[in-house]
Amino acid sequence: MKNQTPKMDPERKLRVLLIAEAANPEWTSVPLVGWNLSRALLKHADVHLVTQIRNRDALLRHGLIEGQDFTAIDNEYIASRLIALAAKLRGGVGKGWTTISAFSVLSYYSFEQELWKLFEKQLVAREFDLVHRITPLSPTNPSLIANRLARLSIPFVLGPLNGGVPWPKGFTHRQHAEHEWLSHVRGLYKLMPGYRSTRRKCAAIIVGSKFTQQEMPRWALGKCIYIPENAVDLELFNSPRISQKASPIQAAFVGRLVPYKGADIAIEAAVQFLRAGSLQLQIIGDGPQKDFLIAKVKKLGVERSVQFHGWLSQQEVQKRLSACDFLVFPSIREFGGGVVLEAMALGVTPIVADYGGPSELVDEATGIRVPFVDETSLVEGFRRAMQAIISAPDTLNRLGSAARQKVVEEFTWEAKARKISSIYHSVVSKF
Repeated sequence: MKNQTPKMDPERKLRVLLIAEAANPEWTSVPLVGWNLSRALLKHADVHLVTQIRNRDALLRHGLIEGQDFTAIDNEYIASRLIALAAKLRGGVGKGWTTISAFSVLSYYSFEQELWKLFEKQLVAREFDLVHRITPLSPTNPSLIANRLARLSIPFVLGPLNGGVPWPKGFTHRQHAEHEWLSHVRGLYKLMPGYRSTRRKCAAIIVGSKFTQQEMPRWALGKCIYIPENAVDLELFNSPRISQKASPIQAAFVGRLVPYKGADIAIEAAVQFLRAGSLQLQIIGDGPQKDFLIAKVKKLGVERSVQFHGWLSQQEVQKRLSACDFLVFPSIREFGGGVVLEAMALGVTPIVADYGGPSELVDEATGIRVPFVDETSLVEGFRRAMQAIISAPDTLNRLGSAARQKVVEEFTWEAKARKISSIYHSVVSKF
């Protein structure tokens, strides 16, 4: 017999146990998504955050009170060993992310086991109205507590889930350069313990990309709500580009310098404009391809038109990016595309490969999507897009203004938190 849910006071904030194994304001990528979304949800619900012990000190430095605002789970007895083993097998720093993901699945099982030990009594006592797992974002990470929560009649919300975008055809050499061997057998994650029960027992599944939604089993599609994973904090990205053409036009690439991000594709596509002095390229980021890219720039004879800035603070990224006219981002396997939204928030027009996450964020009114079938067509597509901008630079003002407006209306963390809060109320009303 199911536990009876007491009638709720409609004025009371929902009590949410928020699971974000990765949530860190001082890191990037998934940990930053976990932090930003959990912080935004604080305004809409009575949230208690559960995260991994590695994030504890950063949360304390940002004013959270342990025990009151968050709980840090210590599963380092297995997590640290698996991380060390994955690091040896990944094939080098910044490579083999599928290997890292595979080992993180095994580590996450122990995280949820420790979480259940700590919170079982509170859940049985119905001290929380629902449980929401934000991170891991990867669809390959099952949840062992989904079934247990269902037996307690406590709604379980999962997501945003995102990942697993297939490598596009014609880029096998970049896949091998990334040491992405396990991506060939990624589909085996559907055989992992908890795969089906995680999806069957969820009250709602937030999907962060259309690919992830398409990958869901048909019987789970009715629970899926599409909300892209990334958003922007407008308090940080608050100095938009001035609507004037720079001379020469300034382009930016922002991201890790690894094969799939395609900084070399950006250089190759821009070379004739770099040589002519009509374009300058600012490369913001670092990674294993840096020496190769520097050598390529020298070989092409465009050193004066390309600057490498390395890793910069978020404030410095904003300063550099807002001084540019457009973002060139030919990443061929991007799940989310946070930097695309950051550029849009600054009124900087994005030019993106028409594949994966960025192509879902950009439309004809806010940027340029470059279709491609192989590397040659991708380079040529970006070259044509740059040529169009250089020939009609006023286009940047129109696209950049529309891009910023789209972010303000749809892609702030507050806007995302409001959507998720409505999901909370919907699922709780059905239990």
